[in-house]
Amino acid sequence: MPFRTTRRAMLAAMLPTTAALAQGTDKGTESWPERPIRFVIGGSAGGVSDILVRILENRLREKLGQPLVLDPRPGAGGMVGAENVARSPGDGYNFYINHIASHGIGPSLYRRLAFDPLKDLPGVAKLAAMPNVLIVKGDSPIKSVAEFVAFIRANPAKATFASAGTGTSSHLSGVLLGLRTGVEVTHVPYRGTAPSMAAVMNGEVLFAIDNAPASRQQVLAGMLRALAVSTAERAPTMPELPSLQESGIAEFDVASWYGITAPAATPRPIIERLGAELVAALQDPGLAQRYREFGAEPTPLGPAAYDAFIRTEAAKWAPVVKASGASVD
Repeated sequence: MPFRTTRRAMLAAMLPTTAALAQGTDKGTESWPERPIRFVIGGSAGGVSDILVRILENRLREKLGQPLVLDPRPGAGGMVGAENVARSPGDGYNFYINHIASHGIGPSLYRRLAFDPLKDLPGVAKLAAMPNVLIVKGDSPIKSVAEFVAFIRANPAKATFASAGTGTSSHLSGVLLGLRTGVEVTHVPYRGTAPSMAAVMNGEVLFAIDNAPASRQQVLAGMLRALAVSTAERAPTMPELPSLQESGIAEFDVASWYGITAPAATPRPIIERLGAELVAALQDPGLAQRYREFGAEPTPLGPAAYDAFIRTEAAKWAPVVKASGASVD
């Protein structure tokens, strides 16, 4: 009897099995990376995200065998860059340097996002955390938090503050300071940390509350004056500065954090590999010291732990955003 087969059987024979697909996927990731890897920064070049990755750049190039391409895409508190990566191929060559603004504050601040940061950009590794610092112009007559509060209460029209963009921790920190002092402060957003620092130095605004490393050199040079840190306790990297809570601003505890995320479709073996390389790099004493010299504390977490941390932060910030009345359509 001649051999006969059905159309369904023929099609089945032509299709790879689930096991074969899995094997092919694994084989495809074994050779990763085969070309330069793009890391999108949601702020301007020279900002905190940029510097934190550049400190790791040589180590990652050595371990991965490919250079990093840092792609600044500032705007909307990091959401411009985040959306760019969320819509990029999940091929292991597109990553986003995320932070408290994009994944902690952003999910509840932006009401009409075209993507979901928590689902579309899951965590790869946490890099660092740092306090924000309340700063004023270097030659300002304001030399303490008490003098600052007295000034803005007496001159509310001059209580203007710069931020790195709407939805950033510098934005919400300024709003929170206004709520805690009972002063209606005026927000002036800029496209990134560097221009917002320049606005304070030039006297365009009265103050800013932004990442400590962003203003470190200007503070040391006397162009800016640091009054206090935003965390509940003094920062180990700046023990000479009081905290805002210590200075009489009740219930003020804000720390900025940064990490790496990837498009949700990125193969898990690639996420695990990059996450492991980043955690190992941050545990290197030399690299960890460079972070601390910059004003950031290394806080290495792998993919699963970082993703859980991000979700906890988003839940924590949701009621704060609601209470502040801040929202973006």
